[in-house]
Amino acid sequence: MVEEKKPENARESDIEASIEGQSDEKTPCPQGASQEFPEGGLRAWSVAIGCAGILFSTFGYVNTFGVFQEYYQTHQLRHETPSAISWIGSLQSFFLFGGSLGGGPLFDRYGARVIWPAATSYIFSVMMTSLCTEYYQFLLSQGILGGISMGMTMAPAMAATGQYFNKKRGAAMGLAVAGSSLGGVVWPIALGKMLYNPSLSFGWSVRISGFIMLALIGPACAAIRARLPPRNGTFFLPEAFKNPQFLGVVGSTALMMLGMFLPFFYLPTFAVANGMSTDLASYIIAILNAASFFGRVIPGVLGDKLGRYNAFSAAALSSGILLLCMQWLNSNASIIVFSALYGFCSGAIVSGMSVVLAQVPKDPREIGTYMGMGMATVSIAALVGPPIDGAFQTHYHSFNEVATFSGVMVLAGGVTCFLTKYTTGKGIFGKV
Repeated sequence: MVEEKKPENARESDIEASIEGQSDEKTPCPQGASQEFPEGGLRAWSVAIGCAGILFSTFGYVNTFGVFQEYYQTHQLRHETPSAISWIGSLQSFFLFGGSLGGGPLFDRYGARVIWPAATSYIFSVMMTSLCTEYYQFLLSQGILGGISMGMTMAPAMAATGQYFNKKRGAAMGLAVAGSSLGGVVWPIALGKMLYNPSLSFGWSVRISGFIMLALIGPACAAIRARLPPRNGTFFLPEAFKNPQFLGVVGSTALMMLGMFLPFFYLPTFAVANGMSTDLASYIIAILNAASFFGRVIPGVLGDKLGRYNAFSAAALSSGILLLCMQWLNSNASIIVFSALYGFCSGAIVSGMSVVLAQVPKDPREIGTYMGMGMATVSIAALVGPPIDGAFQTHYHSFNEVATFSGVMVLAGGVTCFLTKYTTGKGIFGKV
């Protein structure tokens, strides 16, 4: 009976002590404490901002692969096909999500300290990319090592953010993921200027990028802190694959990922083929990512009010329609407008994916594992999508067929996500 008379603030103090001092990491989370979300405060928002800094340097860098694709086709890898070159970026995207399979559960079990080895490996991969000259070297350093280390850095940061927010999770995740959009604006412009600058070599262009990342990732990793004590039990949670809601979210997201990367990889090439100058085309990805900054924040806030599944489905449906319209773009103005609109709509897909995955588990201490397993499954679609796009373009010597394929896939993902709302118990037309 003594335990029942224990003051509430003492109970919260015990929770805080188990997290802060990590003196007893295996202490189970007290009944109901895992459901008490701060929904703000200095630490909570510093975690979200730290996550944004990490995504600026990781996901934001991946979003610029269209610049590398165009550069490789005319320089080191000019003897390779566009489809073969796209495998570098495709593997990077695959392992970016697939690396979450380890990063998410490791965070749930050991806390935020798991982020440091992964971040160090990522900086190392960037520096190794600067030394590459052969196709297999780019695959190993930029594609595989870079992707895995990105995923294992990104997953703990996003899982930590989810532990601090519930009602405001869409807004917080949107702010965090918006860091990748900001990176997607800065990196294409910076790399475009450096790569085509005759006074700078490819190696130093990439190394300068790596030093900038190092200055950003260090403070960002220091800001990431777990709110709850680690969970015990199995490393993975295979019972998630028996959960219809989890399967619906993962399946719909996989369909979206299969088609949504077409502009990120091939829009500069598409623009040049339609008469745009190489200099202007290097800004296309920056325009797309600038618009996605607002697409990752505004729909996240609206999702908290109108339903996160609703916002996620709407983002996919609008992105799919835009992809279908891509084949009719034939002027600089239309391509620029398309890149802005698509950036906004597809940005909501990226942030929405994290939000709906974090909404599935009942215990917030399982968010990292659910997100890790979900993103790892989705990574298969991210792996095969861009090479399929390249194969379409190589076979037909046109972007019409691949735009149709990508648009249909993203539309199918939007419809599947909308139907998944039925598994939440609130109905298809509910505010979920």
